[in-house]
Amino acid sequence: MAGQEPSPLPAMLRSDDEVAAQLGSVRAAIDAHGRSDVTVVAVTKGFDRTAIECASRLGIGDIGENYAQELQAKCPLPSATRAHFIGRIQRNKVRKVADVVHLWHSVSRPEVVAEIAKRSAEPKILIQIAAEGDMTKAGITPGELEAMLEVAEEHGVEVSGLMTIGVLGDDAQTVQSFADLNKLADEFGLRERSMGMSGDYRDALVHGATMLRLGSALFGPRANK
Repeated sequence: MAGQEPSPLPAMLRSDDEVAAQLGSVRAAIDAHGRSDVTVVAVTKGFDRTAIECASRLGIGDIGENYAQELQAKCPLPSATRAHFIGRIQRNKVRKVADVVHLWHSVSRPEVVAEIAKRSAEPKILIQIAAEGDMTKAGITPGELEAMLEVAEEHGVEVSGLMTIGVLGDDAQTVQSFADLNKLADEFGLRERSMGMSGDYRDALVHGATMLRLGSALFGPRANK
């Protein structure tokens, strides 16, 4: 059916020791850049609930999911775990996970802001900025940010920062999009910069990322859907 979320096909999870070694490499990169303000969001999309449990055992308090149905299936979460919704959320799916989500990363539509405000007790979002050259056109343009901030303020929604996704197959444009997002966040006084995934997180660190969304870099390859 159109618009239906894909059914999760659990991937083979690395052992705790292997994930710990991968996490150590990531934290070494963070330390090498002199950063103490970076949150690792372990992206457990495509893995079963044992990935969340593994992250919890290793002291990772933040996990990321892309699909409401998949997040629901993995609840309840460990008590100290914060869920980040990092995929594009449909308005009619917000209510399904609003009581679980700590931070919504990919918000780019006023109607979604309104729905999050309606359903979440303490609504906090990141506004997604579209990277120039990204053919999916996910997110808003920098010129639309001020209006989106006004919408959030009208609905009592806290905008914690900005989010972007690198441009597939274009390293130079990806780096530029990270630099642009960092500058834009500074301009509007927004703290969080969610950018950088398994293949480009080192570039994101250079350009001010405060949240890294890491899945395969920690847990291993995902199963194909």
